[in-house]
Amino acid sequence: RRAIMTGTGQAGELISVDRALQESYVDCPYCWESICVLLNPEDLGEQYIEDCQVCCRPIEFLVTQDGMGQLAAIVTADSE
Repeated sequence: RRAIMTGTGQAGELISVDRALQESYVDCPYCWESICVLLNPEDLGEQYIEDCQVCCRPIEFLVTQDGMGQLAAIVTADSE
């Protein structure tokens, strides 16, 4: 495992991000089931579409990072 430095935290501290995939749970905006997804640090700030593992509808993902360097996903219904 290697860490990369991305941005600054409070008081100008550098925040390190683990390059390993991070497991996260999100609620599908269609069927409201909680699903487990793997977030890739290389996708930080990117938007992509992935089908729900339960209802197979397309979910739009935006990968973000909290102040502690943990990845999170903001999910919405596909705008198409």
